[in-house]
Amino acid sequence: MNLLLVEDEPKVVSIISRGLTDEGFNVSVAPDGLIGEKMATTNHFDLIILDIMLPGINGLELCKIIKKNNATVPIIMLTALGTTENVVNGLDNGADDYLTKPFNFAELSARIRMLLRRYSGVVVNDNIITVADLQINLSAKRVKRANTEITLTATEYRLLEFMAKNKSKILSRIDILENVWDIDFNLGTNVVDVYVNYLRKKVDKPGSQKLIHTAIGLGYVLKDA
Repeated sequence: MNLLLVEDEPKVVSIISRGLTDEGFNVSVAPDGLIGEKMATTNHFDLIILDIMLPGINGLELCKIIKKNNATVPIIMLTALGTTENVVNGLDNGADDYLTKPFNFAELSARIRMLLRRYSGVVVNDNIITVADLQINLSAKRVKRANTEITLTATEYRLLEFMAKNKSKILSRIDILENVWDIDFNLGTNVVDVYVNYLRKKVDKPGSQKLIHTAIGLGYVLKDA
């Protein structure tokens, strides 16, 4: 899943980015409010973490801008301003949760998982992603469907994990090539289509709910409805 962190303190950025990356999230960082606004309004993020005291545009104003553009994206405010008035102000400007500095990373992680469950329908808990009856253990890199283990190659697993972290989002072949194979795209290659078919044969077996769908002319999407 894709998270955006808008924070100008390098130490805080390092702690949060490293911790969330270790938990299997894709973390993008904006060092100020202006860059944060551009990234948040032109890219898809499943959750956004905002500091309040930001150069360019402060977090409260940025929160309002983001929510006006996308009312459903969950936002967590991070700040050293922990008075009741500041908490209420943050929530009134559209924030879904509020955490004061210094904070415990485990608490931040738990709040992120809670908001993702509430907004996206993807269950992220103890490094496990669940989509319908498909379960992906990010730590053990094991996959089950209806409690039956599925054996995947390393590439098949990376492809499935990337699609699951972006549930319900249409992923172009270029997106997949760049994130799963980590190579520059080549419009002439059909490697993505080949591996999606490999994955379908293992994940979407006859009689099971279809989870991997083709968006004609656009790419592929993993969804449970």
